[in-house]
Amino acid sequence: MADPIYTTLEKEGRAEYTVERSVFIGSAIRVTNESDAVEYIKKIRKEFSDARHNVYAYLIKDTNVTRYSDDGEPQGTAGLPVLDYLRKSGVSDVCVVVTRYFGGILLGKGGLVRAYTECAKRAAEAAGIVSLVKYTEFKVGVPYPLLEKLRYELSFLGVVEDGADYGNGVTLRLAVKEDGYGEVSKKISELTSGGCAPVVTGSRYDKI
Repeated sequence: MADPIYTTLEKEGRAEYTVERSVFIGSAIRVTNESDAVEYIKKIRKEFSDARHNVYAYLIKDTNVTRYSDDGEPQGTAGLPVLDYLRKSGVSDVCVVVTRYFGGILLGKGGLVRAYTECAKRAAEAAGIVSLVKYTEFKVGVPYPLLEKLRYELSFLGVVEDGADYGNGVTLRLAVKEDGYGEVSKKISELTSGGCAPVVTGSRYDKI
């Protein structure tokens, strides 16, 4: 089974693009829910409250929500091109706001589409486009005599050790790519003669 990969932004990014004296400022960030996207849009609008337009688009993966706004630009020339760029680039869980300071020269519909698309692209690239894969997080209690052997064997299966808690035995906090968890669970059982069983504690996305 292929790794369940998705593409998003690594951090917040900003980029500027100027055409015919109009200045476009793109701001991009990763968001995981609609309320965070709305708050980010409010933040950018406040920061650039003197701008004529603060156009936005966002996509949320889990809820399959997409929204965009032309914010006063001619219909279809601003928010939709930003959204189209995000869709074509394959990113999700992302919000982009493109601020425009009008330079006095009309760009026409085609010019606006190109400018908003280019600025969104530059902002997303500044934020860093990354591909992530889903990991299963789990823990397992191990007696001290088996600890180093277990660590050694699991390292060949791509297991990441997040931490360890020491007491009468050791509880390892681990993670592995989602589709590899079954093999890891089986390996732990083999190495400990069935004496240790992993317990799933959660999941996350990490860089490939």
